[in-house]
Amino acid sequence: MHLSFSPDAPAMPEISFDDFLAVDIRIGTVIEAAPLEGARKPSIRMQIDFGDVIGIRKSSAQITEHYAPDMLLGRQVMGVVNFPPRQIGKFMSEVLTLGFADEGGSIRLVGPDDLIPNGTRMS
Repeated sequence: MHLSFSPDAPAMPEISFDDFLAVDIRIGTVIEAAPLEGARKPSIRMQIDFGDVIGIRKSSAQITEHYAPDMLLGRQVMGVVNFPPRQIGKFMSEVLTLGFADEGGSIRLVGPDDLIPNGTRMS
């Protein structure tokens, strides 16, 4: 199945509330960020602190159009913490960091307006 992330993409098929609850989306704070060497597309690798229960997890994201690694330090982001790890070049990404594509197709990260305790689950 091909997914389109544009605003005119058709709606996805309906799912149950239980299906939604199976996706574990949490808040974490970026504690380390650097360019991801060897990636086919420019990306940033991050270590994100999701609190005591989840811990520190690694993620890579193609977000270089709007973010430099130093801009991400201390920033809270939302991530799916229960997808299986995914190999990105030589890097193992453990979290899907969430964002939306802007009009040009570049990703803008999603996060809270105010500080939320790391590890808090989306409700």
